[in-house]
Amino acid sequence: MTVYELAKAMNKDIDHVYEALLNTEVDIDELEPDTVLEEKWIKEAVKRSGMKHKWAKLVETKVRENKDTQRRHPPDPAHLVARPPVVTIMGHVDHGKTTLLDSLRKSQIVAQEAGGITQHIGAFRVQLPSGEKITFLDTPGHAAFSAMRARGAMVTDIVILVVAADDGVMKQTIESIQHAKKAKVPIIVAVNKCDKPQADPHLVKDELLAHDVVCEEFGGEIQAIHVSALKGDNLLELAEATVTLAEVLELKGDPTGLVEGTVIESRTDKGKGSVTTAIIQRGTLRKGCTLVAGKCWAKVRFMFDEYNQSLTEAGPSIPVEIVGWKDLPSAGEEILEVESEQRAREVVEWRTYVEEQDKLKDDQQAIEAKQKQHQDVYKKERESTAHLTWRQRRAAMYRANKHKLTHRVSEKTETEELVLPVIIKGDVDGSVEAILNILESYDADDQCQLDVVHFGVGDISESDINLAETFSGTIYGFNVAANKAVQQMAAKKGIPLRLHRVIYKLIDELKEDLSSKLTPVTEENIIGEASVLAMFDVTVGKKKVPVAGCRVQKGQLEKKMKFRLIRGRDVLWEGCVTTMKHLKDDVPIVKTGMECGLSIDDEDFEFRPGDEIVCYNESETKLNICWDPGF
Repeated sequence: MTVYELAKAMNKDIDHVYEALLNTEVDIDELEPDTVLEEKWIKEAVKRSGMKHKWAKLVETKVRENKDTQRRHPPDPAHLVARPPVVTIMGHVDHGKTTLLDSLRKSQIVAQEAGGITQHIGAFRVQLPSGEKITFLDTPGHAAFSAMRARGAMVTDIVILVVAADDGVMKQTIESIQHAKKAKVPIIVAVNKCDKPQADPHLVKDELLAHDVVCEEFGGEIQAIHVSALKGDNLLELAEATVTLAEVLELKGDPTGLVEGTVIESRTDKGKGSVTTAIIQRGTLRKGCTLVAGKCWAKVRFMFDEYNQSLTEAGPSIPVEIVGWKDLPSAGEEILEVESEQRAREVVEWRTYVEEQDKLKDDQQAIEAKQKQHQDVYKKERESTAHLTWRQRRAAMYRANKHKLTHRVSEKTETEELVLPVIIKGDVDGSVEAILNILESYDADDQCQLDVVHFGVGDISESDINLAETFSGTIYGFNVAANKAVQQMAAKKGIPLRLHRVIYKLIDELKEDLSSKLTPVTEENIIGEASVLAMFDVTVGKKKVPVAGCRVQKGQLEKKMKFRLIRGRDVLWEGCVTTMKHLKDDVPIVKTGMECGLSIDDEDFEFRPGDEIVCYNESETKLNICWDPGF
């Protein structure tokens, strides 16, 4: 390698190579840019520049073949058969979505929901008296579960928008309308709670007009049905309206060929392992099928319906629980069937490889930006000494950096920033996603930083406790359990376990934990003020103790509180009073207008007439974190 080539490879100028070879056997005055350097001097120059060298064979990188799997082409119309509609129930929290579904399928699901609010997507099939079947998806209406509602809208054919007649159009109602419009899905409005005395269904319809939801009575195409989910009024009418709309849409599915579907929810089950709730969109799922979703694959071992009954097959529009996943796919992933396990592994490997390559590209860009920044600084330094010879430059650089050598900053500087490390565990993937979405809105880093160390699906395990101990973190569990051994381990190691069944209670406790990290503000309350009238000495044993004769001007003096002495504008002393007497008696309190004698804990201090004595106490006020998660 020549001197020039070496400088170019190191991204430095030629003078840098000369400097690097100073004090070696190489005669620097003989070196020219095109002088070929021996191997050992190349290594020496690289080593002295703080770099590393590596022998490398020049190899052409092979382009990997794309092994991914895709959805099939649109089906042949001859293969299509009628399928039940997939209906998603949406609306604001507490407007009666789950009660409505409940009345439709006559089962008590509200009783199972913590705090009476839905926190998962549930998928059920309802058979009407006329024999038609409808697949219902119940989405949460709580502000936290926006991503789940969006997922519900993407796999559906019809959206039933539930609006309470006594509450009107609310924040999540508007959001649900937007999700439905984005997915281009028709809407049916169910005006619920019409049995309540304060119900006003017409006002609800007027409010919906503002959001481009025009009901039939205003000349629009959207059906509005007045229902009472609790009493079961008009539910059949609602179901019939849904079936009628489904007939107009002519919903058809292809039950042949490879399966396609969407993951609605995923969770870990103690007996079954990784379980996903999915809606089949094409093909017929049977036991033994090999599926791929995202970077996970499964060989279907068991299939269950919403009543936990075993299924042998599931066709288009049917909700099904699939058991047999090797890992847990994320909710919203596309499910595709492949021919064999070997093919499934190829697809997963390819998708993992693509993700790694994308990450490498991002990392490379960050590295190049940093290198460019260093290069600019280096060039700037060089320009200032460009007119000097390299020996003069070396001396100038030494003089400029001399002070840096004497004052070495210690490598480890203790950070004084407040941090709350947290570990999030949830029962299903969607719940964890909802909690992480809330935490993304955290904006009080200047008060206390929130650091999500780890998140996952499933019960709290010993590895979570060990991780929390490493980071001095807190574990938050949503709808999950911790067995006795794990609880004892957490108690022994002093790891806080916060287990909740309602999402806003979990967030409230997180806010409390963040607030408890903040340093409380000390407030001073003045209890009384007195002025010194005279000084005298009192003999106690063989010692003379200076005593200040005072009169209380304002409030009262309390012996157990703190005191401060002010002369002019200066505070000369702060501390405690050792004795406080009125006439000859020791007293704990002296009130306004009374006179007293005080002696303080500093015996050498001299009082003067006109000094002011202030009696005060200090109270700590707890600060609250200023983060507002939005509910």
